[in-house]
Amino acid sequence: MIWKKTDDEQSAPKGDVRELPLLPLRDIVVFPYMVIPLFVGRERSVEALMKAMQDNKEIFLVAQKSAKTNDPSPDDLWEVGTVAHIMQMLRLPDGTVKVLVEGKQRHRIRKFLSTEGHYQVQVEAITDEVSDEEGLEGLVRSIKSTFENYVKLEKRIPPEMLLTVGNIEEPSKLSDILSAQLNPKLTEKQRLLETVDPRRRLEELLRFIQSEIEILQVQKRIRSRVKKQMEKTQ
Repeated sequence: MIWKKTDDEQSAPKGDVRELPLLPLRDIVVFPYMVIPLFVGRERSVEALMKAMQDNKEIFLVAQKSAKTNDPSPDDLWEVGTVAHIMQMLRLPDGTVKVLVEGKQRHRIRKFLSTEGHYQVQVEAITDEVSDEEGLEGLVRSIKSTFENYVKLEKRIPPEMLLTVGNIEEPSKLSDILSAQLNPKLTEKQRLLETVDPRRRLEELLRFIQSEIEILQVQKRIRSRVKKQMEKTQ
């Protein structure tokens, strides 16, 4: 995945309600500020993309509760997802559609307007609600420092992400970018998406990163012992 430095002004206004085609996602939660390619093959999903392209290139992305469900009903989908802008779309020779989307803002499904063909839904914007400003700046610094230690151990994350994260001071944006970089379970990612308090999101992420660091350190010690034993054997 890649990231686009998106200004806060690009978020939808408070109380924003709109009608959009819905694209169900398997095994992925898309967060605001996230730019990611998706491969779409289901007929209903392709139809939703075509509808979005005809209108304003905006689509509502929401995760399925189970990736195994081939034709999800409204009950098979989470209520909270992300309104995204379609940046590029390409039909592949096998009929699959590759689409590049940019997450914009959390929205909640108010109602399903149509279930014929693609899903058409009415969604309402979700705005952040900070429970407590005290110590928030310190929390931001703490999670940045912890994430830096994590990146040194977890080679999967490119080092340049440290520069991106280091330049973000806004708690909400920081929590969303970190949420997508880390790899908790799908249900945990969905819970982060549904959490309206950026402080709570950062606290949850800090606990997760600290836990992952402990696991990676144990793995590193095990590899070191195994290497020494092999050297002795040789």
